[in-house]
Amino acid sequence: MSEIDKVINSLNIILPEPKAPVGAYVATKIVGKLLFISGQVSIDKNSKLITGKIGKDLNTEQGYQAAERCGLSIIAHAKKSCDNNLDKIKSCVKLTGYVNSIDDYKEQPKVINGASDIISKIFGVKGAHTRAAVSVNSLPLGVSVEVDAIFELN
Repeated sequence: MSEIDKVINSLNIILPEPKAPVGAYVATKIVGKLLFISGQVSIDKNSKLITGKIGKDLNTEQGYQAAERCGLSIIAHAKKSCDNNLDKIKSCVKLTGYVNSIDDYKEQPKVINGASDIISKIFGVKGAHTRAAVSVNSLPLGVSVEVDAIFELN
């Protein structure tokens, strides 16, 4: 068991099954020592899409939880890409988070903290990353949050 898996177990986290892409793209791609993970949409523990606009249908805390689920999906895809050994991750380089929100919503960073916090909690110092948190007027399938990631491999 990898050291990162031990952390995941100690936090009583169950990673979701990595979902196959729903379009003409791949879920992950390794280029040199970089692992790119396509945008992961907000899906709850029961595999149901978390949909709606933040600031109208969901509040900031619910958005945070949706982003956390995106972060867990990112980790699940990273694990699969690393032959189930998350210790192959050297660092999280960047997250980009998209928040389906109302026009005057201003708490996108607080929402995307859900993904940032879970990655930092699981990877520790290796989880420190750069980030963008962007508001959009729509996301695929009506989801509330989508997050993509770039990791550096050992």
